[in-house]
Amino acid sequence: MYMVMCVIDDASLMPDVLAAWRHAGIRGATILPSQGMQRHLISQLKIPQRFAFEQQVEGYTEDNYTLLSVVPDEAAIQTCLSAAEKIIGDFTLPHTGIFASWSLGFTKGISDKQLKKQD
Repeated sequence: MYMVMCVIDDASLMPDVLAAWRHAGIRGATILPSQGMQRHLISQLKIPQRFAFEQQVEGYTEDNYTLLSVVPDEAAIQTCLSAAEKIIGDFTLPHTGIFASWSLGFTKGISDKQLKKQD
């Protein structure tokens, strides 16, 4: 089993990424509101509102979402990546997000059977 982490920079895209994952057979994910270090540090500067231009840009959000999903195999990792990039764009581009995965040595509360797509 593997953990997939997908940080979505544009919070408005999160529902579409979840729908794409669900359509691709991903059975569940944990959704965490999150904020990157740079955004956090900038927010701590206490810039006066008249100079906070980034908040005047349509669609600007200070926060993003991090999705975590346990998947059964490397094919499912690629499924998650492909589905997310169809919505978000190529993760190598700026302001898209971060995608990572890693092998899980131990899990409890979830089994391979629970992760498999049921037809």
